[in-house]
Amino acid sequence: MGFRGSALFAMLLAIAQASVPACGQTTDAYRANRQTPPPAASSRPVPPTAGSPTAPAESNGGAGEEQKPIIVTLPAPASAPWSWHDRILWAACVVVAMESLAGIWLALSALKRIERQIVCAESAAAAAAVSAEAAFLSAQTIVDAERPWLVITVEPSPRIENSFTVMATNRGRTPATIVATAEKIKIVVDETLLPTPPEYGEPGAPRAPIILLPGESTPIKSFSREEGKGICETEETFTRVANWEEKAFIYGKIIYRDLIAPRDKQLHETAWCCWYIHGRNKSGLVIAGPPDYNSHT
Repeated sequence: MGFRGSALFAMLLAIAQASVPACGQTTDAYRANRQTPPPAASSRPVPPTAGSPTAPAESNGGAGEEQKPIIVTLPAPASAPWSWHDRILWAACVVVAMESLAGIWLALSALKRIERQIVCAESAAAAAAVSAEAAFLSAQTIVDAERPWLVITVEPSPRIENSFTVMATNRGRTPATIVATAEKIKIVVDETLLPTPPEYGEPGAPRAPIILLPGESTPIKSFSREEGKGICETEETFTRVANWEEKAFIYGKIIYRDLIAPRDKQLHETAWCCWYIHGRNKSGLVIAGPPDYNSHT
């Protein structure tokens, strides 16, 4: 910056000192070299009269002699040698031009470096986003592994023959509180004819809060052979169920709360579905139904 300031100062000084003499020299040279040609006295020749002989005019310097115009050629102005002011000005202009080119080159280099830094920053940001997502998934996996999981099983009653109990067991690592349950019975020809999504009706809360520690179980629904005829609206429907022409499905869901999760992620659901099989002498209740009827959240 100091060298550039010195060059600019020298340039301005040379221009200020050389402007007036240069103009004076140009005017004087022009006046000295300029010559005003004398006015040419031209006279038109007298046309000859009739009967008089026509003779060419002799160049004897007489008054009636025709004079030719004088052409004056001005010499080219001599080129003046460079003064030290002009040399300093030219050198300053060269220095400024070189510094400008150097500045442009430095600016382009800086822009390229900035572009490379931006690309590196974008790559680092993308890698950080991938790492953050992986860390979140890992943390979510740990949370899911530590949360309660209610699993539905069907167990025969040890005291009543042809009687079954739908059990909910906590297979997770933390306690769970059952807040509501819902159940329904549907008789259709095949499980593919069950309504999608499942229709449960309004869930009902248990009479007392049910807290299941890891490994504990609780009964959700009991069903026996004697109740098989009660789920059929007519005798013909019961006959088709007994002959396996139609199937009776008992399904429902359990809504429970995770005691260690955040408040917005505390509620979970477990859906279950069973097929009641009515035989001639014995009956059965097994887990069946589409995936939507046996899901976990």
